Order: sequence, then C-alpha cells, then structure tokens
Amino acid sequence: MKLAREDQEQTLEVASDGDGQYSFAGLTPGTFQLTVRSAGFATQTSMGTLHSGESLVVPPITLAIESAATEVHVSMTPSEMAEAEVKDEERQRVLGVIPNFYVTYNPAAVPLHPKQKFELAWKATVDPVNFGLVGAIAGLQQANNAFSGYGQGAQGYAKRYGASYADLVTGTFIGSAILPSVLKQDPRYFYKGTGSRRSRLFYALANAVICKGDNGHWQTNYSGILGSFAAGGISNLYYPESDRDVTLTFENALIGIGATAANNVLQEFVIRRFTRNAPTYTQATP
Repeated sequence: MKLAREDQEQTLEVASDGDGQYSFAGLTPGTFQLTVRSAGFATQTSMGTLHSGESLVVPPITLAIESAATEVHVSMTPSEMAEAEVKDEERQRVLGVIPNFYVTYNPAAVPLHPKQKFELAWKATVDPVNFGLVGAIAGLQQANNAFSGYGQGAQGYAKRYGASYADLVTGTFIGSAILPSVLKQDPRYFYKGTGSRRSRLFYALANAVICKGDNGHWQTNYSGILGSFAAGGISNLYYPESDRDVTLTFENALIGIGATAANNVLQEFVIRRFTRNAPTYTQATP
C-alpha cells in the first residue's frame, strides 16, 4: 500500500497483513491518493479526503488479475533460412514434372552451407525425372551411333546410359557442390526478372561464367568453369578409347558452359512462368 499527499512530496508505504488489513497512523488532514498493488494483479488507485479528528476506514478493495502481455520476436538463423529456401527450391518443377532446383527467385537469398549444396546435388542426381532424361539422351546417342565404340544393342545402350549418368553426377557434384563449398560460391542461378530484355539477356549469358559468392559479391564462376573441365577430364575414364583425348575434355567442358548459358536464358525468359511451386519474394526496402 502506498499513500501520497498532494501537499507533500514524501509518500508512505505499508504492507497488509495476512487478512489484507493495513493502516496509516498520525496523518494530517487533507486529500490523499491510495495506491494498492500486488504481484500478479492490476494496480488500483483511489482518492480520498481525511478531515480533522476523523478516523477514515477505506472500503474493501478487490484487485483484478493482471492481464499478461508477452511480446515474442521469432527470427530464423541464416542456416535455417537457407534450409527453408532449399526446401522451396526442391519443390520447383517445370510443368510440375521437370526439376528446377538450381534457381532462386529470391534476390536476397542467403548463402548456402556446404551441407545444403550437397543436398541439392544429391536431390538432382537421384530425381526420377533425371533418370528418364538421361535415358532419352542415351537413346539419341545410340540412334546417331555416337561414341561408336560402345556398339549397339542393349549392351551399347547400357554403356551410353552409364556414361551419360556419370556425366550428370560428376558435373553436378563437382561444379555445384564440391567446388562451390571449397571456393565459397553459390551454385544457383539468381533470377533477375526486371529491367530491359537486353539487360536480362546479357545477365543470363554472363551468369555462365560469373556467379554470386557466399559473401554476396559477384565473381568469376570458377566452380562452374573448373567443374566443367574436371567432369570432362573424368569422362575420359569411361568413354570409348577412340574418343579419349584432350579434345573430348575441352569439348565436354565447352558444351557444359554453353548449356549453362542456354539454360540461364530459358530461366530468365521462359521457365519461370511454367515452374510450379515457385515462391514469390518481396524485396525488402530500406
């Protein structure tokens, strides 16, 4: 209990007993303000006037339970934000079928941790649709008798299939997981979607040889370029002996870089409108 007087700066305080009784003695006449507070209850204030020679009994005071107001700020760590974005990207499919994992529509996407870069690579290489696409590529190669050293028939098709799938695995893991983790670069294509068609075209083509680093700055895409050459070099281990030379390495590497540029252009102008489950992000303004 706290009692304050209008004409006095000092206040008096007492505690009530177990029955809620309290008293202030030796008060001079005048107006006073009585404040009652207790933990867990709302504070209550009342006014009164004590006259000369009067012993004033204040009516019983009932305190209401204090309403609790808790303000909670929930925020995600950068790692949690990256994991949430990866989950979004793993749901992106062109026409609801073809995986479109390596593009982000968030211009402010947080950097991926190595674990998430490997997660994307794994999801891409074991996706059932990619198995089907590899089979189609092997079929076209067989129809054109490409890499004739493999021969024809079921055995020749199986060898072409294995080689095509090995290209996918080595290219994806080296260029999109291993080197990006070591060199701290982001393997994804950052969709632009704004500006003139000319600026977007140059942006898409340039992204075949540049990329965004984990530090947020644009830099030479060493991961993609070296990954293409490394995958091309490894392909010499399983392609027919007649095709094993430096030319094959450079040819596969240049094909990989060219395919990346073409894919980027499609990403920028076509694929977005056909990609289901593509999230929409609003760029933060200062």
